[in-house]
Amino acid sequence: MQTTPIEWSVSQWFNTDSTTTLEQLKGRVVVVGAFQMLCPGCVAHSIPQLKKLHAMSRSLPLTVIGLHTVFEHHQAMQPHALKAFIHEYQLSFPIGVAAHEENNLMPKTMEDWQMRGTPSTFVFATNGDLCLHEFGHVDDLVLGVVIGQQLMSANA
Repeated sequence: MQTTPIEWSVSQWFNTDSTTTLEQLKGRVVVVGAFQMLCPGCVAHSIPQLKKLHAMSRSLPLTVIGLHTVFEHHQAMQPHALKAFIHEYQLSFPIGVAAHEENNLMPKTMEDWQMRGTPSTFVFATNGDLCLHEFGHVDDLVLGVVIGQQLMSANA
């Protein structure tokens, strides 16, 4: 699956002082975890997995990005609630709030990236190509193999 993605559309960032783009992250393997605060699978599986990956990324050319992708319960999942969620779950990786176009309940990136829901996991190679796009929880071992292959090819 080697395709170049459309850039994400983010209305607000947490845990970073600047806007981050996929283009800026070329040269690194990038893992994007699309989640919602009120998604049980996200809270039980995706968020802990992203936290582990982020801890590992300090010694690797790996960047972890969270993408809060709200497509339901919009009133309950506003950015102020996400800020509290980030604090409570001690999330330190950059998290973008997926932007909505006017009168559309689906975030632009969710449509552009053809997401079926949350959690969704994306892995981008160092050249920016999309290597993995999975809906639902991705097993740690499977995700580790994909990331490892990309890290090895970056060093080849």
